[in-house]
Amino acid sequence: MPRSVRIASVNVNGIRAASRNGMSAWLDSADVDVLTLQEVRGEAVHLADALPGWHVVNDEALAKGRAGVAIAAREPLDIWRVDLSDDTLDSKGRWIEADIDIAGERVTIVSAYVFTGEDGTEKQVAKYAFLDAMEARMPQLGELALITGDLNVGHRELDIRNWKGNVKKAGFLPRERAYFDRFVGPAGETVACVDGTTGTGLGWVDVGRRWAGEVDGPYSWWSNRGKAFDTDTGWRIDYHLASPALAERVVDYRVVRAPSWDTRWSDHAPVVADYAF
Repeated sequence: MPRSVRIASVNVNGIRAASRNGMSAWLDSADVDVLTLQEVRGEAVHLADALPGWHVVNDEALAKGRAGVAIAAREPLDIWRVDLSDDTLDSKGRWIEADIDIAGERVTIVSAYVFTGEDGTEKQVAKYAFLDAMEARMPQLGELALITGDLNVGHRELDIRNWKGNVKKAGFLPRERAYFDRFVGPAGETVACVDGTTGTGLGWVDVGRRWAGEVDGPYSWWSNRGKAFDTDTGWRIDYHLASPALAERVVDYRVVRAPSWDTRWSDHAPVVADYAF
């Protein structure tokens, strides 16, 4: 009999604070099967405390209280990997993969936290190096694969409410957006990128954009400055990027925006999709 698997991704902005402020209550009612986390800012013990009964794998950043990614599932995670590239790449606490058996099929799920970056600085150099490694890794992930997480790039003008004010800022730079042109471009075909370059499409599917269509957002992150949340002046930087075969199995998608600013438990909203098996 077919079954539906619910996969949720969220930048928790600190697992301990999120757990105290409402994440646990949300999980109790969200019926999530697999949960991917970014910006955990904690250790395995903190994840265990926040997610009792879950099977959890994680990768911590070298600096305490920074970054950190994890994957939690109702079923055991027997095979997992954290090495995105060689030792020259700083990916600690930013990339973790797990293979999960779902109805007899192997699905590879990734939790990724791409650098924020800062144009003209070494932070941006590190961000491009990470995106390079990610682009090289994607074709190796298998037929049924899903990259989730805070990828810190708004791909298109639809993905940022105030895109005109951010065209020269990290998160919406043409070179950053060009990676996503290639990620979701037709597999094997030459893709004209927004930065004027060309590249080869990888054929992945931005589940959120396919599901929502040509509309603004739906946004997943809002600045704490001013009234950004109240006016929905947000960014769509949290993704489900699915391999073509897995993208065909999407039966529902949503961004779980909190009803009000004071009821949020993170500055990001969970991004949730259901996949049929």
